[in-house]
Amino acid sequence: MSTPPGEYYTAERWQNWIERIESEDIDPEQEDSARLLLNLQDDTAIAVAKIVTDYDDGELEAERALEELEGVREIVLDDVAIDDEEKLMVVDGVQTSLVCVFYAAEEYVAGGVAEAPIADLIEAASEAEAEENMDAALGYCAQAGTRIIADEAELPRDVVDDLEFGLVAEWVNGLDSLQTAMSDPEVVEEDEE
Repeated sequence: MSTPPGEYYTAERWQNWIERIESEDIDPEQEDSARLLLNLQDDTAIAVAKIVTDYDDGELEAERALEELEGVREIVLDDVAIDDEEKLMVVDGVQTSLVCVFYAAEEYVAGGVAEAPIADLIEAASEAEAEENMDAALGYCAQAGTRIIADEAELPRDVVDDLEFGLVAEWVNGLDSLQTAMSDPEVVEEDEE
């Protein structure tokens, strides 16, 4: 059964998450807050996983899959209207993590699967970040994401754990959500307590 246009993810769904974050006390150090933020991230990754899965299954042509990905990306990466500066920062962190998820999915649909092992790609991304070549770093992370999408390759924990705090670590965090979504694309309910 094919999914109608715009049904993979909606602006209303994203807004429900944002309103929930606005209404709660958010402290990323607290388990409930951390879970809420992870659910927000995972929920988007699941939508992306469903699009690439439908593309793989032949339910979406490449052009339509890219349009769907762009639609979700525009919703999720749009500026968020939250007055609380700290909450805005944590949502921005989630958005930053998801940037790589979108690039990986688009790369997968448009260009196929990277040949290099995931560990090599993440190490190359880390080296590019150290050289302040962020375009290359994002490119390597996106290529690692294509491996996760294609063959459900796992993120190598030893490499991930060694990452310095920075954009590559955040992008890999997004890929971790993508990995979970590819293996278990169950919808995260916004009103889960």
